[in-house]
Amino acid sequence: MDTNQQANGFRGAFTALLTPFRDGKVDEEAFRRLIEQQIEQGIHGLVPCGTTGESATLSHAEHEAVIRICVEQTRGRVPVVAGAGSNNTSEAIALTRFAQSVGADGVLHITPYYNKPTQEGLYRHFKAIAEAVEIPCILYNVPGRTSCNMQPETVARLAREFPNIVGIKEATGDMAQGAKVIELCPESFRVLSGDDLTAFPLFALGGCGVISVTANIAPGAVASMWNAWTAGNVEEARRIHYRLLPLHRAMFMETNPIPVKTAAAMLGLMPLELRLPLVEMAPANRDKLAETLKAGGCLK
Repeated sequence: MDTNQQANGFRGAFTALLTPFRDGKVDEEAFRRLIEQQIEQGIHGLVPCGTTGESATLSHAEHEAVIRICVEQTRGRVPVVAGAGSNNTSEAIALTRFAQSVGADGVLHITPYYNKPTQEGLYRHFKAIAEAVEIPCILYNVPGRTSCNMQPETVARLAREFPNIVGIKEATGDMAQGAKVIELCPESFRVLSGDDLTAFPLFALGGCGVISVTANIAPGAVASMWNAWTAGNVEEARRIHYRLLPLHRAMFMETNPIPVKTAAAMLGLMPLELRLPLVEMAPANRDKLAETLKAGGCLK
């Protein structure tokens, strides 16, 4: 299957998957259960080893294991877009080659963090990756995490020059920037919201879906918003958007993925185990989170 055909599958609600831990190790059993629950509740795709999956604290061996497990458990039922980004270009290429070798459908590449490359540096980083592999690549722009904002002109340059750069996770929350990316890039280029709070508005601008944190605990609802939108039921999609807003806000009361992992533990999906430097929620925030989950019908 060529990259354009594969890119057609990168639409809808994708979950930025949590990585369960138990006693300091990846909890494979809990991870496989989470994947099954996601697919059973109608999610359209899965994204392991992103920010929400605590990729920054995974060893290389763990990172590869999480991708492999996700591909194995999914068994082609929905696309798997594996997080493979790094601020070290050669490391990003190596992770991408691994994801390609185990059958991931695509890879997600964050803009290099801490280095703060120029726009030309960003172009050359992604150029090197695209030329080293055949797997479809989705860019990931999240300045709030990286202190580096990839401009729409740079995105469009990459989208037009490299056929396996097929989309972007646009997580600025800036609708003007999102609209400009859509305006400048080829019609086939997939623009997915990386921000739950502004996913619905981005759909209206031409966005093709969302890579969601909230979907870890409410995959059916997040998927339903996209399903309603694509069915032309704008009022229903809007209704779901507003119903989900309190939950979206709760997921970012503290640094992601602290609240969503706490919520997943409250729902019995996995143990509450984070890796330093992330720590448990402040008690007052934890109480607010529990109240929000109850009010949203997620927790009894």
